[in-house]
Amino acid sequence: MAPQQDWFDTDFYAVLGIAPSASDAEIKKAYKALLRDLHPDRNPGDAAAEDRFKKVSRAKEVLADPATRKEYDEVRRLARAGGPRPGGPGARGQGGFTFGPGDLGDVDLGDLLGGFFGGGFRGQRGPRPGRDVHASMTLEFADAVRGIETTLTVGGRQVRTRIPAGVVDGQSIRLAGRGEPGSDDGPAGDLLLEVAVRPHPRFGRGGPKGRDVTVTVPVTYPQAVLGTDVDVPTLDGSVRVRVPAGSRPGRSLRVRGKGGGGLDLYVTVDIAVPTRIDDEERALLERLAELDARRPEEDRP
Repeated sequence: MAPQQDWFDTDFYAVLGIAPSASDAEIKKAYKALLRDLHPDRNPGDAAAEDRFKKVSRAKEVLADPATRKEYDEVRRLARAGGPRPGGPGARGQGGFTFGPGDLGDVDLGDLLGGFFGGGFRGQRGPRPGRDVHASMTLEFADAVRGIETTLTVGGRQVRTRIPAGVVDGQSIRLAGRGEPGSDDGPAGDLLLEVAVRPHPRFGRGGPKGRDVTVTVPVTYPQAVLGTDVDVPTLDGSVRVRVPAGSRPGRSLRVRGKGGGGLDLYVTVDIAVPTRIDDEERALLERLAELDARRPEEDRP
């Protein structure tokens, strides 16, 4: 990636609040934390937050790729040592000469600095791949589960793409060839999309990989003891599920393929405790308590 003006003007490490020695994992962690706090959906109409969000996204774009980060670090080192910078009046050239924006002419800064990164001076440009682009979007719960075709605005371009089924909150998706166009017949870059998923009032996500759909259903104490069939809500309607006899609170029942988008549905059993009972119910419960007290210790739950 050719160095950009903001490489000289902006300390991307400071933008993310991390040290220049930060690991890749620390960069990703810092970015995700700031992404949650500064996302436009959480700060509607806040221009300052939106500007900060853009700077954080740009910092992640540069520092998350090891090769680009290496070039950025080298450019910053050269700039601190008095090396050339694009468009900077009074910038030092070799021998102490200075040059301004017009002095660069048609020279590509990537060609000018290419020798610093082991590539030598490029006499012929040749095909160049486009840059990867970072973007973010927020999905409704059902759309994240089922997948959705959508149009994104990236760098002033309309990008039509499909978000695959089963994405989870905070997941990063790489969409090949959806980034910046290449030059001289070079391939387009990729679009790196950070996904946020709005929570659902009834359903959650879980299962072995955290991608399946979860829901909790209440049953009465007699139903849990004796077993019963219950209608369980799904994103597409409902499904009849058998609760086995002797089910305890918190038991999870797997229903294959009923989570939506080809995912499984995990049903958690909860015991519904009535807040009001009549005299007949009270008498029955007291009798049950007496019988339970006689139960041998090894047979008690």
